[in-house]
Amino acid sequence: MPSKKEFEKTQVECRNGHKVNEYPVAFVYQGARLEVAEIVDRWYEGGIDPEQPVIDYFRVRSEDGRAFILMYAGHLDQWFIRGITVFTAFT
Repeated sequence: MPSKKEFEKTQVECRNGHKVNEYPVAFVYQGARLEVAEIVDRWYEGGIDPEQPVIDYFRVRSEDGRAFILMYAGHLDQWFIRGITVFTAFT
């Protein structure tokens, strides 16, 4: 699991479909609500070893072009965030 220095707790609004917190649609970063423009990637870790809980990750681009990694720790029912970089257009 990433160190606490890399991620901080946050609030996330999600779409609930086949499961709760299926994917994020908006989140709070530094006190501002940002909408998800695109989910660029998603992955998970854990689940095979009962000692390691499943952690879901979403690399997202906000509507203002900033990139973030959102992490959902289901065993804690808590979202975490890390800002990463600004996306650039591919040509």
